[in-house]
Amino acid sequence: MATLYSIHPDNPQTQRIETIVKALRGGAVMLYPTDTVYAIGCDLNVPAAVKRVRQLKRMANDKPLTFLCSSLSNIAAYAAVSDQAYRIMRCLIPGPYTFLLPATKLVPRVVMNPKRKTTGIRVPDERICDALLAELGNPIVSTSAYVPASEDHGELPVLGIERMRLFDALDPLVDIIIDTGVELGFQTSTIVDLTGDRPAIIRPGRGMDALQDWLVDGGRG
Repeated sequence: MATLYSIHPDNPQTQRIETIVKALRGGAVMLYPTDTVYAIGCDLNVPAAVKRVRQLKRMANDKPLTFLCSSLSNIAAYAAVSDQAYRIMRCLIPGPYTFLLPATKLVPRVVMNPKRKTTGIRVPDERICDALLAELGNPIVSTSAYVPASEDHGELPVLGIERMRLFDALDPLVDIIIDTGVELGFQTSTIVDLTGDRPAIIRPGRGMDALQDWLVDGGRG
């Protein structure tokens, strides 16, 4: 069973964050809140934990895993950032966007797309994520957590009920569950491919309207 940590959403308790980070360094996998949905994650630098995350999500090895960085300057250590990509990300982070970028040698092979050598990176607008990243000192894997629809639950997730179902379903599979008591929505991040000459929307999600407005009004400037 997972250890449940109740953490204040605006003022994360330092001691609890330190305890969680110590576990992450030891290979723990966690269920935690982001600025979009709950995510399954671990320390980017612990390959065994990353492999566990892939197994939990049943992800093929050629599908890149997204990870969280603390800032734009932090992203530059893990991805090749063009002038255009820098300009776009500077205006959109922190926020609900995942950027596909060419990976540097610091990105573990188990995380990136082995053919394209790309990876997905986010800078979330979420206090607990910020606290975890600051204490850990390196990126955290972030892949959306969900419970497949069942016959007795219906096709549409329900706030409150879905959160409890998620905790119950993943309790035997993860080591840590972080609960803020805050109900999150079900809209994942918008994925933007910045590897080409022009930004490409791979998956519309939260923040899509703001992104479109920016591309129209300021993206060409």
